[in-house]
Amino acid sequence: MAASVPPARPSAVADSYARLNEAFSWLRVRELAEGEKAPSGEGWTGIGELAAGGAALDAYLRWDEEQVLRDHGERGRPDVIAGFGLHRYAYSGCLLLTVPWFLRRRVPHLSVADVTLHREQGRLAVRTGAFSCLPADPAAALPGARVVADEAALRETLLGALTTHLRPLLDRFGPRMRRRGRALWGMATDDITEGLWAAGRALGEEDRATRELTRLLPGGTLPYTGAAGFRELPGHAGSRLLTRDRISCCFSYTLGPGDTCDTCPRTCDADRLARRLATAL
Repeated sequence: MAASVPPARPSAVADSYARLNEAFSWLRVRELAEGEKAPSGEGWTGIGELAAGGAALDAYLRWDEEQVLRDHGERGRPDVIAGFGLHRYAYSGCLLLTVPWFLRRRVPHLSVADVTLHREQGRLAVRTGAFSCLPADPAAALPGARVVADEAALRETLLGALTTHLRPLLDRFGPRMRRRGRALWGMATDDITEGLWAAGRALGEEDRATRELTRLLPGGTLPYTGAAGFRELPGHAGSRLLTRDRISCCFSYTLGPGDTCDTCPRTCDADRLARRLATAL
């Protein structure tokens, strides 16, 4: 009789990804088993392929072109389409790193080659391995653990891991977006901040999420541009509602003057407040 194979031990970030799946109905993260091939075929795109450019990036952006034409009845500018395409991965891709840090103080080290995306189904397949954690974390004894000294060092490690993951994408998308340097890293700052802010709100920990993001991105953390920059909405009696002003612009307004996000500098505080109150009803 063949010996039974013991079940694989859960990874250091498995429970964080399970919570992330609970927080967002539109996103499903699955870790690949050891030796398992990344999914491929219809609908799947390797993020490493996007970082390489070429036909894979062209095909990826056609999805955004078709969506804009379908929803708005007109074609978007090529730079706007490229910005949409980058944002729609970066927002969720950053959560793969920030949510384990927020929930368990563990930072997975993910290259673009470690992630595969299914756009239409909102699925991410992830190959995890090395991660950083604090000395008192039980996971420090696991294979692949990189122990750092303290919270400040772990924040620095998280920013470094995010930079490693995002830089090849910014390098490839940037020319198509007609943006460089500060503008691109401002977009990265926005996606990191607004993704974890939304996750914190969905998990019932908005206040802690905004505090942690303020420590993570206080301003001056190169290459990132600007800060998390939260502020309270004025003139609201009762509950405390937060907002921030985006550093970058997605140019949605080029498709419709009223088509702006809640944190767009073009959206006045009165409209931001009305939108937040409407979603809370």
